[in-house]
Amino acid sequence: MAGGDLKNKALRLSSTVQNYEWGKHGRAGEVGRLYSLISKSPPEEDKPYAELWMGTHDSGHSLVVSEEEHTGKLPLRNWLQEHPEALGDKVLERWGIDLPFLFKVLSVGKALSIQAHPDKDLAQALHQAQPKVYKDSNHKPEMVLALTEFEALCGFVDQQELKNVLQTVPEIENILGESRTIELMDVESRGQSADHVKMSLKSAFTQLMTIDKEAVMEALRKLKMRLNQENQVRNLTLKEQLVLRLEKQYPNDIGVISAFFFNYVKLVPGEALYLDANEPHAYLYGECVECMATSDNVVRAGLTPKYRDVETLCSMLTYKQGMPEILQGVPLNPFTTRYSPPFYEFEVDRCILPFSTTVTFPAVSGPSIFLVLYGEGVMTQKLVNDESIINVQEGDVFFVPAGIQLDISSIIEENIEANKEHRPLHLYRAGVNSRVFE
Repeated sequence: MAGGDLKNKALRLSSTVQNYEWGKHGRAGEVGRLYSLISKSPPEEDKPYAELWMGTHDSGHSLVVSEEEHTGKLPLRNWLQEHPEALGDKVLERWGIDLPFLFKVLSVGKALSIQAHPDKDLAQALHQAQPKVYKDSNHKPEMVLALTEFEALCGFVDQQELKNVLQTVPEIENILGESRTIELMDVESRGQSADHVKMSLKSAFTQLMTIDKEAVMEALRKLKMRLNQENQVRNLTLKEQLVLRLEKQYPNDIGVISAFFFNYVKLVPGEALYLDANEPHAYLYGECVECMATSDNVVRAGLTPKYRDVETLCSMLTYKQGMPEILQGVPLNPFTTRYSPPFYEFEVDRCILPFSTTVTFPAVSGPSIFLVLYGEGVMTQKLVNDESIINVQEGDVFFVPAGIQLDISSIIEENIEANKEHRPLHLYRAGVNSRVFE
C-alpha cells in the first residue's frame, strides 16, 4: 500500500464512526446507514450512530484500503508521511504533513451541548492546562451543510428579541433580578457603546449559567408548568416548543433556559451554516455533512452529561448578536455547488448528478476527500500517461491527492434493473479553501 504507484491515484478509505449518545439509533440515521455500507454488517438497533469521521485526526483517523482485499491497511496520516507530495506544496508548507480539515457526517437524534470552540491562542492554553480534557491545541472553525431539515441554536438573539424574552419569560427575570433585567433591556436605548452592550449581555448570561442547581430546578419547574398551562389557551412559539422539548431530553439543565438567548435556526437541504471561534451553538436535530479545521476542542456549558467548563465558555464568547449568515452556495456547473466559509482550512462541494450524466472535478492544488452519499457510477482519473477507472457506490469514501482531475459519471438509466430502486448520484467533496491557492 505504500508503493510509489499509488501516490498519484485516488485512495479508497475506511472511516471511523463515533457512537455518542445523542446520535440516531440503528438504521434511523445516515451515519448508521453508512456504517452498515462501510462495515458490511447491519447497525445495532439499540446503539447510537452519531458521527462518521473522514480525515487524519487522532480520535478517528481514516485507513487506506486495499482495492484487492477491501481491508484497512494503513492510517491515512502514515500514508501521507510517506507521500507528502499528495498534499501539494502550499498545503504542506502551511499545515505540514496532515490534512488541515476534518470531514464528517452527523445524525443528530437529540440536542448536542451548548458549546463553543476556542480560537488558536485559547486552544493552546486550554490544551496546556488540561490536556486530558482539551486534547489538541488547534482551533475549530466549522460549517454544517444540511442533508435534511436541520435545527440548531447559533449565536445570541438581537437586542429586540432579547428584550421580548426578558418581557415574556418571567423565570429569567427571577434569576437575573429586576435591576439587571431592566439594565439589559434598556442598555441599547440609553446610547451605550457596543462594548458596553456586550458587557451587559456577558454579565447577565454568566449569572444565568452559574446559578445553583436548586435554583435551576425551581425555575424549570415553574417554566414547564406555565408553558403547559398557556398551551391550553394559545399556540406556543417555536422557541417555547423547543424549550419544552429540550427539557424532556435534559431535565434540570440550565441549558434549557439558556436556549431563549440564542437564535433558533432551521436549515433546509442545501443550506449551510458556519461557526467561527468563540461563538455559542448547539445542534438540535437532523442530518448534515460537517467540515472543520482538524480539531476536537469543545468547551461545554449545558445540555450535556459531559464535563462542563462554564467559566471558560462565558469568558470566551464574542457576545455578537443577530442571526448568523446562511450560505446558499455558489454554482460551479449545473450539478455542483460550492460552499466557501471565511476559513482557509476547508470548503465543501455538493454534487447531485442525474442518471446518465458526467461531471468533471478539475485538478486542484490541494488534497480532497470525496464521499458518495447515494447512488452509483464510475470515477475516471486522468493520470499523466493513462487513466484509471473505479466503480463507485454509496458509502464509498476516497482521498484524492493534489493535481488529480476526476470525471465522475452516474449510472446509465438504461442499465438500471427494473426491480431495483436507484437514487441519483450524490457526492460531497471536502478540500482546502480555494483562496489558499489564489
